[in-house]
Amino acid sequence: MSAAAPSLASLDLDAEIRRLKRERNAVFLAHYYQESEIQDLADVIGDSLQLAQAAQRTQADVILFAGVAFMAETAKILNPERIVLVPDMKAGCSLADGCPADRFRAWKARFPGAVTVSYINCSAEVKAESDWICTSSNAEKVIRAIPEDKLILFAPDKNLGRYLMKKTGREMKLWPGSCIVHETFSLRKLEALRLEHPEAVLIAHPECEEPLLEQAAFIGSTAALLNFVEKSPEQTFIVATEPGILHQMQKRAPAKTLIAAPPEANCACNECPFMRLNTPEKVYLALRDLEPRLEMSEELRLRAKVPIDRMLSLS
Repeated sequence: MSAAAPSLASLDLDAEIRRLKRERNAVFLAHYYQESEIQDLADVIGDSLQLAQAAQRTQADVILFAGVAFMAETAKILNPERIVLVPDMKAGCSLADGCPADRFRAWKARFPGAVTVSYINCSAEVKAESDWICTSSNAEKVIRAIPEDKLILFAPDKNLGRYLMKKTGREMKLWPGSCIVHETFSLRKLEALRLEHPEAVLIAHPECEEPLLEQAAFIGSTAALLNFVEKSPEQTFIVATEPGILHQMQKRAPAKTLIAAPPEANCACNECPFMRLNTPEKVYLALRDLEPRLEMSEELRLRAKVPIDRMLSLS
C-alpha cells in the first residue's frame, strides 16, 4: 500500500469514486453521522432504519456501506448474493461491543418465555438470538406490537429502553448498555449554552441520558430530528446527537442556526470515533479493490434475518 499512497494525493477522489460506482454497479449507503464529504458522495443517506430499507430494495451488485459494522452486517443479512464493502472494518460500536452474544444468551436464559427486542445497534450474533429488532425510528411501534402479557427483554441500550418504558407504559428488563457518544453530553455546559441562546430549542436522540431527555422539547430518531428542524417554525436549535447530522440539517434548512450539544470534556467526544474511521480515501480503495468485504455464515445470516424481517414488516 505504500506505493499507492502518493498516487491517492494526485487523484480527484470524488470523480474516481463516482466512476467506480458506475463500473462496479455499486450503491453507496452512508449514515447521517459520517463526515460531510462522505455524505455528499453517497447515493442514500439515512438512519439505521432508512439504510436497512435501502439495502432491502437495492438491485446493485455491490453495496458500499459507510457506517459501522452492525449496519453493514444488516445489509449482508438482507443481500447474501451481493458484495458488501466496509471502508474500515474497525468501525465498530460501543453498544454492540458491550453486548457480547454469550453474555446475551445467558441473560436471556434467566427469563424463559420473555420476548427479546434488540436495538439494531448489536452484532449479527445477538440479532440471531432475538425475537425482534428495532431502530430508534420504529422501536415504539415494535414494543406496542408485543402482547401485554409478555415480559420484554430490551438490549443493548438502557437509555432508549428507559425512554420506551416511559412512552409505552411497558415494564421491561434492560440490558445495561449505552452509547459512548450520547452519554457524553454535559448538562452543566448545556445550561450555560441555553442562557447564551435562550431562543434555542433543545432536541435530542433517545439514546441520551434521562436527565437530558427531560429537558428536550423534542425527542426522536436521527431522521426524526432532521425532519423536525426542517419543518419547525423555530429558527435556532441545540442538537443532542452525533454532530454529523448537522450537515444534512443545514442543507435542508439553510437559514436556521444549529448548535451541537457540548460534551463534558474539552474534546470532540460528541463525534462517534467509529463512524469517523471511514474516509473518502478508504471509500475509494474499497471500491477499487472490492475489499474489505463483510462475510458471514449462511446459518447465522438466516437466523439473524428472522427478527429483521419482522421489524421491516412493521415499517
